[in-house]
Amino acid sequence: MHDLLPHISVQLNNVFDSIRFFMPEIYLGALFLIVLITDLIFGKTSTTLCRIVACAGIVVVMFKDLQQVALILDGPHLIFTNMLLLSRGGVFFKLIIDLLAFILLLYFTWDDKLSSHQKGLADLYTITIASIFGLHLMVMAVNLLSIYLAIEIVSIASYLMVAYRTENAFSTEAGLKYVLFGAASSAIMLYGISLLYGFSGSLDLFSAGFIDQLSKVNTISSSFAVILVLVGIGFKLSFVPIHFWVPDVYQGAPTPVTAYLSTVPKIGAFALLFNFLPPFLLLGKWTGFDLSIILAVASIVTMIAGNFAAVIQSNVKRMLAYSSIGHTGFALMSVLILNQQGLSALTYYLFVYALANIGALVLATYFSNVAGVDNMDGYKGLGLKYPVAGVCFTIILVSLTGLPVSAGFTGKLFVFSAVYNIYQQSHNIWLVLLMGTGALTTVVSLFYYIKIPLNLFLKRADISEITYKKDYNPLILAVVISFVLVLLGIFPNFVIKYL
Repeated sequence: MHDLLPHISVQLNNVFDSIRFFMPEIYLGALFLIVLITDLIFGKTSTTLCRIVACAGIVVVMFKDLQQVALILDGPHLIFTNMLLLSRGGVFFKLIIDLLAFILLLYFTWDDKLSSHQKGLADLYTITIASIFGLHLMVMAVNLLSIYLAIEIVSIASYLMVAYRTENAFSTEAGLKYVLFGAASSAIMLYGISLLYGFSGSLDLFSAGFIDQLSKVNTISSSFAVILVLVGIGFKLSFVPIHFWVPDVYQGAPTPVTAYLSTVPKIGAFALLFNFLPPFLLLGKWTGFDLSIILAVASIVTMIAGNFAAVIQSNVKRMLAYSSIGHTGFALMSVLILNQQGLSALTYYLFVYALANIGALVLATYFSNVAGVDNMDGYKGLGLKYPVAGVCFTIILVSLTGLPVSAGFTGKLFVFSAVYNIYQQSHNIWLVLLMGTGALTTVVSLFYYIKIPLNLFLKRADISEITYKKDYNPLILAVVISFVLVLLGIFPNFVIKYL
């Protein structure tokens, strides 16, 4: 017992020293409790108050994120006995997550179907704050235990969000599917973690002996364990073959929840993947399967499957679900470039993709509210009746496609540039295949994205079927997002110079 006392003192000192690097997360924890208590005190009438508290709290958390930049000027910091890593890239990932979460917290009440829920939305704000806390942990996790805990926090919150509209059978079904697939992927990942711990004797990815011990194990066994862990991360990223839950869940969930699931958790999962891969790809001691080839194949197949499946969809949310799978495959390209240029390209691409995807779903909510339509065929003639919304939808879809002069174009250009620079050094044929597939699927995406502007402006519907209704809040947000996408398309340095 006495032998452990010095170690306890060292551990406590490390915890206390780490607190100043963990302030945004402490504020998120406090915000979660405040929103929860507000809901308990005021009951069903607390939705507006919880919304105000949540949005104000997220602004404070963003301010604390910015303050962390000064803490890492001398380099990344491992905190809480190497459980978490605070780095410059991680700070910007957290800032983007919080900014998008702020937009989504505003968006929740603008969906007529979701806001009509008899329980109100106060619980949804509490769940969202908890999910954001888990995403912060995902961005910083570098220990297999912290990785698992972070993913589980986000997963449980996501299950509750998808099935929030319990009176809707489709939403309940989507929630059940999500829980079942999520539980299966979680069990698979936990099995992989247990194997890695058994093989290496450590949960710390960056410990001196982690890769050395794994290298002494049978190649197939160690590679199998790593792939099992990637399955858990891939569930959040929804790349092929762990994508089959996405269309039904995205279509069945309330539209603001779909906007949340298709953007913010993906950013956290990509940040986690960027932390997980370096020990296996950069140290040069890994003797198992080449993970870069496995991820390259996953990227290629995901781009092809997501984009070609989106072409045949008629429901807007389902089409955007498949397109998000395609975007995941494209973003995986930059994950393979484990350098600063790859990280900057990935961060910028995910930011502009998330903005555009949220904008598209906000406009899907807008047209659902004002005209009661969810399928593309129902959009016929609506662009002439609602010209501002129609033009904004077109700009946003141009960005999602990656056409000039949109932010989506510059995002794809940065990713291609990062991949091509590495190709010039290594002449790896897989990089050529990635770039070729990315270019091909960009062309394919035009065929399904163009369907919406085509129906909005070039096809006619019976005017008597269209009833005029005002709904300003989603429209204002869509206008702002469209402006930002055009601005960043022309002046990408506004963002990229900080990454």
